[in-house]
Amino acid sequence: MLAMEQLIKRAEILVEALPYIQRLAEKTVVIKYGGNAMVSEELKSSVMDDITLLKFIGLNPILVHGGGPDISKALGVYGVESKFVNGLRVTDEDTIKVAQMVLVGDTNKQIVAGINAKGGKAVGICGIDGNLLECEKLCTEVDGEKVDLGFVGDVIKVNTNMLRLLAADEYIPVVAPIGTDKDGQSFNVNADTVASAIACAMKAEKLILLTDVDGVKDAEGNIIFEVDIEGVRGLIKSGVISGGMIPKVLGCTHAIEEGVNRVHIIDGRIPHCILLEIFTDTGIGTMITR
Repeated sequence: MLAMEQLIKRAEILVEALPYIQRLAEKTVVIKYGGNAMVSEELKSSVMDDITLLKFIGLNPILVHGGGPDISKALGVYGVESKFVNGLRVTDEDTIKVAQMVLVGDTNKQIVAGINAKGGKAVGICGIDGNLLECEKLCTEVDGEKVDLGFVGDVIKVNTNMLRLLAADEYIPVVAPIGTDKDGQSFNVNADTVASAIACAMKAEKLILLTDVDGVKDAEGNIIFEVDIEGVRGLIKSGVISGGMIPKVLGCTHAIEEGVNRVHIIDGRIPHCILLEIFTDTGIGTMITR
């Protein structure tokens, strides 16, 4: 039996969460789920617990997932080599078929089943459904030269009607990052990009990015728990934020400029990372504010 001190500590944790629960009631929270949090069974279960709990206490979570390792594994089975340019998968005609099959037909449904097993009511969709994600072809540059990535898309419009209907009811939308252009061609889209676009279109209270890093760090390597847009720009200019972290934080500041209230970069390798970030006074990662 737990000691009385431990029981009181648990009650104190619930009391600490109360003002945040009140403040976020009926607000939309978009969560990008990826990285190692999708690999470990323990962490998968933890994320499903967190998302189900958010819905039951009155928030409206929308989950956007990645699935790069699942795609690479499936391509390997078919003998197709995975190629990347600037972190984006080169997606030819065969690859987009496999990506769509894996993300929509397998990864998405595993997540939906996981949430439903926790007592939630998840609905799996992708950007094709209801014309949710309208895309255009995305190109990147290497040494000043444009590189054709194939069927890799960028989101130009989010049609939010279906998301609003689901999220406002008892359902938890789970979105696979596949969209289409005006001609109905499918495109593979970066999950961070999709989550940010949906959060902006929904004017979400929060966008939460589950990553494989602790958050944004200062020059001494300590986590910066809160920083505003100007602070982010200063950290980039001084070189404290560098490399692959730059596009991630710039995407975060863009989301805030487009109407998202707060963006969180947190370590998805920590069990119950979502609850720890938004329902505790200090949080565990970096919160970027206006």
